[in-house]
Amino acid sequence: MEKRLLLTPGPTMVPPEVAAAEAQPIIHHRAPEFIPILDRVQEGLQYLFQTKNPVVVLASSGTGAMEAALTGVCSPGEKAITVEGGKFGGRWGEIADAYGIKKVPVDIEWGEAVQPEKIKELLEQNPETKAVCITQCETSTGVLTDVKAIADVVSKTDALLLVDAVSSLGAEEMRTDEWNVDVVVTGSQKAIMLPPGLAFVCVNQRAQERIQKSTSPGYYFSLKTYLKSLAKSSTPYTPAVSLILALDKALEMIKKEGIENIWARHARLSRAIQAGCKAIGLELFSKQPSHVVTPIKVPEGVDGAAIPKILRDELGVTIAGGQAHLKGKIFRIATLGYAADFDVTTGICALEIALRKLGYKFDEGAGIKAALKALT
Repeated sequence: MEKRLLLTPGPTMVPPEVAAAEAQPIIHHRAPEFIPILDRVQEGLQYLFQTKNPVVVLASSGTGAMEAALTGVCSPGEKAITVEGGKFGGRWGEIADAYGIKKVPVDIEWGEAVQPEKIKELLEQNPETKAVCITQCETSTGVLTDVKAIADVVSKTDALLLVDAVSSLGAEEMRTDEWNVDVVVTGSQKAIMLPPGLAFVCVNQRAQERIQKSTSPGYYFSLKTYLKSLAKSSTPYTPAVSLILALDKALEMIKKEGIENIWARHARLSRAIQAGCKAIGLELFSKQPSHVVTPIKVPEGVDGAAIPKILRDELGVTIAGGQAHLKGKIFRIATLGYAADFDVTTGICALEIALRKLGYKFDEGAGIKAALKALT
């Protein structure tokens, strides 16, 4: 018998109750019984996003939500500041290029976070900017961006703040309305504890007004269309019915645990991972680490590609490797969504076994002890 543990920054583990909800007999998306489910899901999403504004549900990955958001508030030829400090932050700029939106790229060294002062400076230099696009947690580097501080800067201008919270929503603090964040996007396969397949776009009143004026081409990803249907407790196209049934259960679980408790749990688990890694001589990669995923530098003399491979193929624990130029130089461990104390201790134990197999010298058991201490 083989057991498997998923400690990646997405997809993440799905609770049995959520999997069971997805397996319910299919119902028709235009039947009266589906309307209260959509309404309940909308209420739950507003709680998750900490907003009173509408949250659009798309059948796509988080990238679809990013595309819908940027093209929804910007027209071709308009200007957007795109913060590109990792593989996923760079996606904002790629979307802008695809739709003829003039990007002002902010290239941040991987492992660093953009500072609010830099955004303020760029907005002063480019007063016609329509959108500022940032990533709350850059999953490729584990860096956390200070959304609240940047929102304080952007909200004083005519620009809208678009936040990619695909990996971070539900794991990191996000108070959409209180912080005056205009647009927040996320995906289902992270802290929301669902399989991949759903994406979400939360839009405030400022963003809704801009959406009505956008001339960017779009059909399926047109937020105008979704907002119109959402006001009638409906969807413009066939939704992913089974995933929405699962979402209904996941949001029920999130509300029961409490969003602030969930934020605290993610912080506690990630600190335990960090403590366990440091105790065996490993160095963290991020200078401003998030609680979503912990990237760790591969120690000198160790085959970086072999670490995730041994963990997955021999020990049944899946973690993530590095991306782009960091491939083989870092590995990433996430305790995201449906994760608990035993997942941390199992992950650190498996990591110790893998490193020992690869000839890395360390005080065996020190990582587990440090992780346990951080958890208690």
